[in-house]
Amino acid sequence: MKVIGTGKIDAFIKRYADASNWLLSWLAEAKSAQWSSPNDVKMRYRSASIIDGSTIIFDVKGNKYRMEVNISFKTKTLFINRIGTHAEYNKWK
Repeated sequence: MKVIGTGKIDAFIKRYADASNWLLSWLAEAKSAQWSSPNDVKMRYRSASIIDGSTIIFDVKGNKYRMEVNISFKTKTLFINRIGTHAEYNKWK
């Protein structure tokens, strides 16, 4: 996958260093992933919430944080929308 918005991960890690390992591992995996459907993502990340055909919420670091992404499975492009704490996530809704 082509991943857009990786600067959001860098900025988040500066605020919440404890999420660093999880996010950097996820990023490496996402870049090499061959996901072709939301089901492919769900098979790897069982706790991920599929909002619609392209919006997915990942539980970061044991559900301590949340990350919202959009994926175009056709173009193999993933866009990181936002990452936040649960309090921030509750305001996204």
